[in-house]
Amino acid sequence: MKIRQRPRRPARQFFRIIPIILHDIAVAFFAWLGAYWLRFNLSLPSEYLGDALVTLTWVLPLQTVVFSRFGLYKGVWRFASLPDLKRIASAVLLTALLIPIVLYIFRIDAVVPRSVLLLDPLLLVAIMGGSRLAYRVWKEQRLVSAFRPESKPVLVVGSGETADYLLRELSHHPTGFHAVGLLDDSPDKQGRQVLGVPVLGKLEEAVQWAEKMGVDDIVLALPRVEHGIRRRITKVCAESGLTVLTVPPLEDLVSGRVTVSSLRQIELDDLLGRDPVQLDNSGLNRLLTDQTVLVTGAGGSIGSELCRQIARFKPSKLVLVEQSELALYAMEQELPQHFPHLQIEPVIGDVKNAVRMNQVMAEHHPAVLFHAAAYKHVPLMENSNAWEAVRNNVLGTQTVAAAAKAHDVGKFVMVSTDKAVNPTNVMGATKRLAEMVCQALQEENGTRFISVRFGNVLGSSGSVIPKFQKQLEAGGPLTVTHPEITRYFMSIPEAAQLVLQAGLMGQGGEIFVLDMGEPIKIAELAKLMITLSGAEEDSIRIEYTGLRPGEKLYEELLADDESTLATPHPKLRVAKARSADIEWHTECLTWMLQPGMRDEMEIKSQLKIWVPEYQPDLRA
Repeated sequence: MKIRQRPRRPARQFFRIIPIILHDIAVAFFAWLGAYWLRFNLSLPSEYLGDALVTLTWVLPLQTVVFSRFGLYKGVWRFASLPDLKRIASAVLLTALLIPIVLYIFRIDAVVPRSVLLLDPLLLVAIMGGSRLAYRVWKEQRLVSAFRPESKPVLVVGSGETADYLLRELSHHPTGFHAVGLLDDSPDKQGRQVLGVPVLGKLEEAVQWAEKMGVDDIVLALPRVEHGIRRRITKVCAESGLTVLTVPPLEDLVSGRVTVSSLRQIELDDLLGRDPVQLDNSGLNRLLTDQTVLVTGAGGSIGSELCRQIARFKPSKLVLVEQSELALYAMEQELPQHFPHLQIEPVIGDVKNAVRMNQVMAEHHPAVLFHAAAYKHVPLMENSNAWEAVRNNVLGTQTVAAAAKAHDVGKFVMVSTDKAVNPTNVMGATKRLAEMVCQALQEENGTRFISVRFGNVLGSSGSVIPKFQKQLEAGGPLTVTHPEITRYFMSIPEAAQLVLQAGLMGQGGEIFVLDMGEPIKIAELAKLMITLSGAEEDSIRIEYTGLRPGEKLYEELLADDESTLATPHPKLRVAKARSADIEWHTECLTWMLQPGMRDEMEIKSQLKIWVPEYQPDLRA
């Protein structure tokens, strides 16, 4: 048996538009009489009052019908905008043309001065458009405070396109915030308003204006401003006890991927980040779309982000090779949630296992392979674990690369590190050897081997950031090895995107060097994290523990005997590195494949022979 539902929505709509219709009829009534009143210098003679009332019996129905036909009763006043004003103007213009025609055809016995026919449409447009605009302003600006008393006042830093969009979204959605002022350094904007919100002063005056306006929260709406300016504003505000929030990128807001309710506290990535990477999407589509792509170390910080970035280009199959069962399981669960149509092949395997790697290549026939599996932690790999670093980083690369070459993989892209340049530690020396393995295997035809070097990535498993976060949660101290120790940083997504771009551009044998920007002192990073945590800088101590085994004060992106060549991409350069011959490769492989463990001193001595720029740390 069918259950008939009552048509509630049409009834609600009907009762909703009744006040709008009555409003426009009232406006039309007073506009017509007002036109007469203005025509006779604000003193309407009684005889003309009668003519005005007679003609109104024809004018009001005509205007009501025309207004309805133009959809003036379908719009939502709260969102009244320029298109609504255009519809009002068009409808009024049509009625201005029809009124004299109707009065003439039906021979209405009343005097209608020509000036009335001109004044009436002007009054109609002004009052009908003005009332809608006034309602929107009232609704957006006044009702926010009146009917949402729990919403917090915020100062918005910036008054550009992002700030404009933010103000609109704050007024339309119950986010818990309402803007009471804007800050901008442009002299032309001082004292002006954006959607009724005043521009109060300059960026550097954020703390003073927050005190005046009783504000505890600052929202940064500065997506394109230099990150140094962001850091300065954030530091000053945080030191004054203000909470600093940031908005999602404007393109994400406009596209609807996120809403303004995604306002969040500013994080380290926002302050140390750089300009967005411009990818050659058409080229990457040719490289990855409808292709089988394999990623080793797919559960690690870099490998997992590579998988996410690759998935955006819709490969026919994404093969995830990972030794850690837990990390592989996490990726197997995550990727289908965001890419439900992507075919995923999770593979448990050790990159040093030649039989397993050849089996995987033979089964899946990848067109592109990204090799991110490696041991990366410098102190852990330095002494008792040095042999495992050699086997995993060098022999593992050799094993996967040889399997890729044997099964005609188109491109092999290896993730390297800035620690491979003039290395002072085992990890850096093994990564330089891994680069040399790729160079030695490169032939004129066949698989193209490409290496990509970059520095530290924010939030990766080997990064100092997670360690600082845990130390902050414990109340400190934050441990830094040396006051002058300096590192390059970039975000994990940026690093992964540039690895993809280098893989596209590489023709075989190159070592790409990423533009890492300006190096940052780790001590300054620690101070910034203390500030962002809301704690007083003096309340959490920074403790200097001394350089660890194999650790350098400064990282380099190029060795002394290397130079770089520019590429079409502004963030990628090609290193002209010392080449590796096949004789060295055979000797190195023979030594690594000999059974048994290797003594630490033997390992470092052998690395020194193969990597002359390697300066081992001989401290106990």
